[in-house]
Amino acid sequence: ALTFLMIVVGQTVFFKNRAQPKPQDNKTPQTEQAATPSAVAPPAFAAKAPRAAAPKQAQAGTETVVENGVYRIVFTNRGGQVKSWILKQYKDGRGQPLEMVHDEAAKQFGYPLSFFTYDPALTNKLNGGLYVASATGNLATPGELTFEFSDGDLVARKVFRFSNSYVVGVETSVTRGGANVAALPAWPSGFGDDTIPASYAMQGVAHEDGGDVERLTGKKVVGGATTHGPFNWAGAQDQYFAALFLPDNPQAASLVSLHNNMRIPEDLEKPDPNKTTPVDVMGAAVGDLSGPTVERLFVGPKALHILEKVRTNTAPGQLNGPDLSKVVDFGKYLGFIAKPLFLWLRWTHDHIIANWGWSIIILTVIINLVLLPLRLTSMKSALKMQKIQPQMKALQEKYKKYKMNDPKRADMNTEMAALYKEHGVNPVGGCLPLVIQMPFLIAFYGMLAVAIELRQANWFWLHDLSAPDKLYIIPVLILISTIAMQRMTPQAGMDPTQAKMMTFMMPVFLGYISLRYASGLGLYWIVGNIIGFLQQMIMNHTELGREIAAVRQKQANKRFLKGK
Repeated sequence: ALTFLMIVVGQTVFFKNRAQPKPQDNKTPQTEQAATPSAVAPPAFAAKAPRAAAPKQAQAGTETVVENGVYRIVFTNRGGQVKSWILKQYKDGRGQPLEMVHDEAAKQFGYPLSFFTYDPALTNKLNGGLYVASATGNLATPGELTFEFSDGDLVARKVFRFSNSYVVGVETSVTRGGANVAALPAWPSGFGDDTIPASYAMQGVAHEDGGDVERLTGKKVVGGATTHGPFNWAGAQDQYFAALFLPDNPQAASLVSLHNNMRIPEDLEKPDPNKTTPVDVMGAAVGDLSGPTVERLFVGPKALHILEKVRTNTAPGQLNGPDLSKVVDFGKYLGFIAKPLFLWLRWTHDHIIANWGWSIIILTVIINLVLLPLRLTSMKSALKMQKIQPQMKALQEKYKKYKMNDPKRADMNTEMAALYKEHGVNPVGGCLPLVIQMPFLIAFYGMLAVAIELRQANWFWLHDLSAPDKLYIIPVLILISTIAMQRMTPQAGMDPTQAKMMTFMMPVFLGYISLRYASGLGLYWIVGNIIGFLQQMIMNHTELGREIAAVRQKQANKRFLKGK
């Protein structure tokens, strides 16, 4: 009691006029604010103290359907994400409208327009909560759809704007305790048109910055890897379709690549859980890691005439960036040939005959006619080489006793060059035209591999010019036409045994690899073989051709008599 009395007296007498101590730094903001008189502003860091947001959550699940002439999108308020995204103008392998959402992969890795964060628990909370939707049922286009969610601390908002094109406007934001959270809208789980391992292998992540495009596929896509912009566009794609984010502010955009693995049945017609094969599933999340994201999302076909109409941003609100045409990969080195070939093919289809198979045939005929002078040069060179083959053999016999490093071998090359000059033979004349023609074949192959217009295009028994011939008629015709070409073409300077082997092995090899190639490419090859056969047949009936045929027959008779 005496101690308590002394404390009270001491506080009253000795410390009555002493200044009040300042609040200590280790006090909490709430304590500091309570100790501050109402007329005085609280410390700066106390002013940042967030005010709790009112909880906002739906009581039950709802769906909203947005439909225009090119798509039908089904949103769910569970995470404010997409359950179904159908492209109405494209069909799947069963003839049904094409579903872009890979349902099995989405169940495991996330649905389109879900949130990606670097915190799995936060990601699950954002994508599992019941958002409040601004509209349910059917929503007409053009229109707007908003999803909002709050648990008092975590606040998420999504706004989607729709027009009559393949492009959807996207705005998202996530805060926790009033501070921005790095949360990006994502397309995480591939595409619904991927059904076989080969189609999964074509998935990848790509982005463009001012004309420079980087494409990553397979093991090059690192899950969770972050690439900072600027980006004109960035996203996921497969062979024929893409989901690309177009940031409103390219400078602030970041791309997170997503790479997951799953197993699919080896036989989709008769799925067996014991017979599965592993595949890679690619995705992408794109947005502003420092705050709200404002961008557009293109989900649609990689068709040039559509992509060329979509412009990207160079700065907020400025749609003067490059279009999306570079999404189509015509090849890094031969794209300058492949793209004009495709434009020419499309023009033929649109203006001459509305069938892609016949358009390929017409294009092949024209290409072969343009290259005819080169082919004639090659055939003449081969015929002349056949004519001087006995003299060449004689020179080889004359110098075969000398080793390759013997100076005498140089004399053989000198005499061989004189022989070529005497008969007007260019030793590379038969090879150079073939070398010139090869880029066209490679470019044609590259063009057919990315032209979505050939997907499911019909021509007689072929139901998809972008896929291999299931009846194997194309490989058989390639085998037969190549054998005919080999037998018709003189094998200048080649040993008869080697010539017979080449006549058989080359067609078999080409027929085998054509089993996996697009039937449209096989059609190009067959028509080229037929034209080449006819040209060679005409050449063989010229005066030079008859002369060479007589020489070949004479050589054959000598070999026959020698064999007897």
